[in-house]
Amino acid sequence: MNAEYRAEKEASVSFLGGGGIWEINYVTVIAPVAAFLWALLQTRQGFFKPYTIPALFTDFLLHCGAILFATTIYGGAPQALLGLLLLPAIAVVLQPKVETTRSTSKSRLEAYMEGKPKDSDEPVPKPDLDPLPIKPYITTYRGAMMIITCTSILAVDFKVFPRRFAKTESFGTSLMDLGVGSFVFAAGLVAARPQLKAQRDGRPSFVGGVKTALRHSLPLVVLGLVRLWSVKGLDYVEHVSEYGVHWNFFFTLALLGPVTAILQPILYWMPAYGLLTFFIGCVYECVLYFTPDLKSYIILSARVPGDWISQNREGLFSFIGYFAIFIAGQGTGLTILRRESHSGELEDDNHDPLDEDDEWLADVLGSSDRSDITAGDQDKKSPAPTKPKKKEKHPDPLGLIWVAQSYDDSVFLAKWTIIWFILCVWAMWHYGPHLFVSRRMASLAYILWVCAFNTTQLLLFNLVERVMFPNVHQAKDMQTERQRVKDATSWVMKAFNRNGLALFLLANLLTGIINLSVKTLHIGDVQAMAILLGYVATLCGVALALDHYDVSIKI
Repeated sequence: MNAEYRAEKEASVSFLGGGGIWEINYVTVIAPVAAFLWALLQTRQGFFKPYTIPALFTDFLLHCGAILFATTIYGGAPQALLGLLLLPAIAVVLQPKVETTRSTSKSRLEAYMEGKPKDSDEPVPKPDLDPLPIKPYITTYRGAMMIITCTSILAVDFKVFPRRFAKTESFGTSLMDLGVGSFVFAAGLVAARPQLKAQRDGRPSFVGGVKTALRHSLPLVVLGLVRLWSVKGLDYVEHVSEYGVHWNFFFTLALLGPVTAILQPILYWMPAYGLLTFFIGCVYECVLYFTPDLKSYIILSARVPGDWISQNREGLFSFIGYFAIFIAGQGTGLTILRRESHSGELEDDNHDPLDEDDEWLADVLGSSDRSDITAGDQDKKSPAPTKPKKKEKHPDPLGLIWVAQSYDDSVFLAKWTIIWFILCVWAMWHYGPHLFVSRRMASLAYILWVCAFNTTQLLLFNLVERVMFPNVHQAKDMQTERQRVKDATSWVMKAFNRNGLALFLLANLLTGIINLSVKTLHIGDVQAMAILLGYVATLCGVALALDHYDVSIKI
């Protein structure tokens, strides 16, 4: 790569101000709408049963093609693409529903109940269900996030990708800025699963948790070093103001796990992970605001040779904000990864305070003390005098306490979507602090924006699942539930979710190869889309092949 073209590449991603938040929302809502169309085809037409070549092609177009086109040639008119997706959805609804043959095989519980005498006193066996089930809407959310991330890291090198979607220089909102934070949020969400398993088996040891986190972060450190060596050794284009001279995103990901494990004894007693995220963001913002010239130091100061901190100040300071986002994702995962209980109580008797967002909010809304409730329940067991009672007022006429204490995924996600949205508007409002979004510093406004967006996306995918597949987690045995989960999950999304980090690494590798082989800035839109389609198809093919052969690459 000659010096002139290298300078042209650096200029194409430098000093950008981003675009509007609502335009980003229009682009990103394509994924839930595509998932809705996929669900309609599956439930009404049985289109993906069996999974034929046309079904695979349709799956790829809906989930990979729609996202690619939304971020490129339809970037200026995402509403048109939304219409192109909604029109077939209407057509599918108007078509008569195809009746699929139901399996005649009975679950073990049903077979047991049929063979058991009606007057038998033998206890009914408890359904064999996973307390941490695989939820299709979470798989779809993570798959969509991975697809749009992998698509954007190459598409940004072509002119067909709008410059307002590329990462901003210092302040502003853009699609790729949001993608970085969403990747961290999703990583925190997944990190809640081993934590829930450890809670179920007993409180994990501090040393064991730190060792496990360090072992999992070591491959990310190696990847960060490899990326650093390749960028410097191959004289590859780099935007130093993103993370610094030596720092990169892999180092940020590698640090999140160990830092969380070290702080786990403190997190164990936190009443609300969402509250902790807001607290960390506020403290960090106050430090940025009240420390003289700190913002100028991060954004404008020179990079002193030999001073490692000044050379990598963006990566070091932004880690605080990314850690807050990671904690928010983990707090969300601690609730939605569990099996839902529509009664408002967890099925697991070992109640753990790590997931107390709901109880904290209930206390704020005026919920009565648990000890009072317990005492009241005990009094009910004793014979009460036959005395007429006065009609008491309902303790929760608006249902706010029920909403705060509910463990229903839709209620939980709707609640925190509203909370994050209000906080986000307050932070950016002209009559509030009037903060500016900055991915470079991972400021408070950026933290709140990322959290509000991701809970909204999760809520949309959850509503699609709830409407189209209402019985997915109402099976009586694990085998039936797994089949229902499989029927409610796109194979493309499942494959991207299964080996997400490995595919992200492959996407970075392919991006480097394509940029070293082709002058991407000098290519027309048609040729650019052909390359991008081939690139996304390659990633999708690798993902599907790994899933087909039951290969999980853990990094």
